[in-house]
Amino acid sequence: MIETFPHAHQTIDKFHVMKLLGDAVDETRRDEQKEMPQLKKSRYLWLRNERDLSQQQKNRLATLALSTHKTARAYQLRLAFQEFWQSSRRAAELHLSIWCYWAAHSQLPAVVKASKTIKEQRDGILRWFETRTTNGVSEAINGLIQAAKRRARGYRTTRSLIAMIYTIGAWYNYAGDSEKLAWR
Repeated sequence: MIETFPHAHQTIDKFHVMKLLGDAVDETRRDEQKEMPQLKKSRYLWLRNERDLSQQQKNRLATLALSTHKTARAYQLRLAFQEFWQSSRRAAELHLSIWCYWAAHSQLPAVVKASKTIKEQRDGILRWFETRTTNGVSEAINGLIQAAKRRARGYRTTRSLIAMIYTIGAWYNYAGDSEKLAWR
């Protein structure tokens, strides 16, 4: 890819960064659940944004956060990172450095591992502030192509598959949102 696009820079999609952190919270919850059975069936409380929870779910989360040590700390680290996306570019650099230090010293193995990945991808994550791009459109088109492949149960030739991909791409470019959803 570098040969084809020598001046291209990678932008890390914020969805994937937050998924990485959500996975770290969930792994911490699963490990802690072995000693604390009240954490069972609480997975989505820790993974959803607080504004999307009902009042009953918020109350349960608050109760669990008081009784759990590791999962609550992992959750707080995830929430602290989420604030990163509302920062300016300059503030984001400082926020990222402080967060990585905090996470690396959290003594939560899943969070430490996630912080190492985030630190390694620092430039790509910070580039989001310049481009504000996501790969949502690419993922949507890929989903349409995969659905077409499943429906056809395979194509006899690569040429047929490529023709279908071009057709889907042209249609996706042309169609409105309601048509795209109906086709899936």
